[in-house]
Amino acid sequence: MKQFISDNFLLQNRTAERLYHKYAANQPVIDFHCHLSPAMIAEDRRFNNLTQAWLEGDHYKWRAMRANGIDEHYITGDADDAEKFMKWAETVPAVIGNPLYHWTHLELTRYFDITKLLSPATAERIYRFSSEKLATAGFSTRALLKKMNAEIVCTTDDPADSLEHHRKLKGTFEVRILPTFRPDNIIKTDNPETFRKYIKRLEESTGSEITGFGKLVEALDYRHSYFHENGCRISDHGIDRFYYADFTLHDTDTIFLKLIRGNNISAEEKEKYITAIMLELCRMNHKRGWTQQFHAGALRNNNERMFNIMGPDTGWDSIGRSLDPVKISHFLNALEREKRLARTILYNLNPADNEMLITMAGNFNDGTIKGKVQYGSAWWFLDQRNGIEKQLRDLSSLGSLRWFVGMVTDSRSFLSYPRHEYFRRILCNWLGEEVEKRHIPDDEEILGKMVEDISYGNARDYLGLYN
Repeated sequence: MKQFISDNFLLQNRTAERLYHKYAANQPVIDFHCHLSPAMIAEDRRFNNLTQAWLEGDHYKWRAMRANGIDEHYITGDADDAEKFMKWAETVPAVIGNPLYHWTHLELTRYFDITKLLSPATAERIYRFSSEKLATAGFSTRALLKKMNAEIVCTTDDPADSLEHHRKLKGTFEVRILPTFRPDNIIKTDNPETFRKYIKRLEESTGSEITGFGKLVEALDYRHSYFHENGCRISDHGIDRFYYADFTLHDTDTIFLKLIRGNNISAEEKEKYITAIMLELCRMNHKRGWTQQFHAGALRNNNERMFNIMGPDTGWDSIGRSLDPVKISHFLNALEREKRLARTILYNLNPADNEMLITMAGNFNDGTIKGKVQYGSAWWFLDQRNGIEKQLRDLSSLGSLRWFVGMVTDSRSFLSYPRHEYFRRILCNWLGEEVEKRHIPDDEEILGKMVEDISYGNARDYLGLYN
């Protein structure tokens, strides 16, 4: 049997091979959206085995295992690490066609030089060999990032976080580990008691009492400034949808006081509050020259029974309904009217929204920055070959692929960095196919520079992470 992950994996024509190997393969990685633990990087953790490195926190794999009839005992339960790995190995042959199959074998090859296909027949040997390597200094969290040519990694951090691990890492590690300002907890209003607890945490981080909406904005701006001082240049907003409603300052104070008194608010009040606080956060992003990201369209925590047992981000989320373009337009337009719309990247989870978001982004480009408002990479359930190809096709047809800032891992796993290679191979193959069909010119000067910049250069120049 031929080796699956070959030099020309996913590259189906000569043009694709040339573009990938010459212009993409050796580019550094800027991973400007991930969920890696800064604490693990600061302590330079070593994993005892491949289960710890691969299966801890990876809800992609957990969902696949559940679909394969694996009992939760062997997924997130009390089974030992070796047993959990064997159950994952049982699952892998069943996910052919899913990106997990590609990622699994890319990761085995790139990190461990293992070219065997993972299956129950090979699992024990692969587990033993990889686990032995992981226990060594050359496979610590920092070493894994360097091995994949990572240059900058942006973690996801709550405004109340101390950033102690980022401060510890500054100047001590070749890969720059930067925080990202992720204020999602401030718009989670459905449970007033949880909201009140978060306000208390925010008060502790600022050393001041938050008695009204204005004080809330001051507290968030204080933390925004603190993040900026610690190298942050990006915010990220995980929203189910875009919100927009007209409101007054009296409205915002009244609604906020209801929440901190433990009272429920109406749907109309929720719309007003989230609109108001999101606009304020975006004004902060503009003031400090940041890039803001919006990840919209997930329907989260669908399985109430399992969510109550396990909590969020454990594999019970799916694609939500299509986004409302009118609310997106009004929200972005409110900032543009004030000339306070920051660099903006829009991501969606429902592929039906691709064309709408691409054309929406085009409404707010003002000629000051290439791709100032742009459509982000294929996200979450769309982060697979078909989804990436659709994103490339739609963006090139309706927007400007040339200034696209490229791929992110969006991952909690330190072994996920071959996803950048996966994306780059798909990009080069798609461009190669367009050349072969004579849809675009076979001009290496144009295409080579384009591949270099989508792989690395555009993110370097756009995000402001070097300022």
